[in-house]
Amino acid sequence: MSGLKIQVDEVQRGIVRIELEGFLDAHTFEDFENVLEDLFRQKKYRLMVDLHKLRYISSAGAGVFIGALGTCQDNVGNIALIHPSPEVKEIFDLLGVFHIFPIVTNTEEALTVLQS
Repeated sequence: MSGLKIQVDEVQRGIVRIELEGFLDAHTFEDFENVLEDLFRQKKYRLMVDLHKLRYISSAGAGVFIGALGTCQDNVGNIALIHPSPEVKEIFDLLGVFHIFPIVTNTEEALTVLQS
């Protein structure tokens, strides 16, 4: 399996866009956790995560999202998931993850969700 590529940009004051590309699994989930922990140290709790280039996510990867959501919500934030790839959507559906995250199709919709 390939690795995970992570790109982070602040799109608006206090709102961060994270793009994931590749595979989020037992070998790469700690990289994503480290990025999130760094954002939390900076008091960034409103996150949009673009998943359209993510080809695979394991239960370990999904667990990172669930843990991060709790931290965000405890700090009046949230995580919006942008355009999950079909592969990721299938796994999230199986795990029931889609019921706890706002799912949007683009950055503008994510901004609307995170600003409310």
